[in-house]
Amino acid sequence: MMNENKLQELAAGFREALRHSVYLVRRLDADGDLSAAQLSTLKMLLDDGVRVGEIARNLGVRVPSATEQIIKLERAGLARREPDPADSRAVRVILTAEGRAAVESANQRRNAVMAELLGELTEQDREALAAALPVIDKINASLQN
Repeated sequence: MMNENKLQELAAGFREALRHSVYLVRRLDADGDLSAAQLSTLKMLLDDGVRVGEIARNLGVRVPSATEQIIKLERAGLARREPDPADSRAVRVILTAEGRAAVESANQRRNAVMAELLGELTEQDREALAAALPVIDKINASLQN
């Protein structure tokens, strides 16, 4: 069993790796039409849309800042606001067809760049990364709840 100091070291190393990963992901599509924040916002909307407050929490900003981002996406025709079917007082932000196409295009470009980077790893490193993905998903899921 891992002691508290080792857990703290692992947590610090994991957070640092995530921070650098965020920078890497932002650079994957630097020539794309969307900023990293815009693309992150659009990706949050892929399922059934999201309330503005949740977008703000996920972006780590206040609601007015998230609203500004949403207005820009609406003006670009990539997202729209509509009443939340679960709560008539609330609004959900959803993707338009153009927004979905923009996300898919950016994903294809980013995946191609990432695949190239992963291709430079050893097979053992790729297998280790693949084995770690379910653990990372579990951590992400626990933070979502």
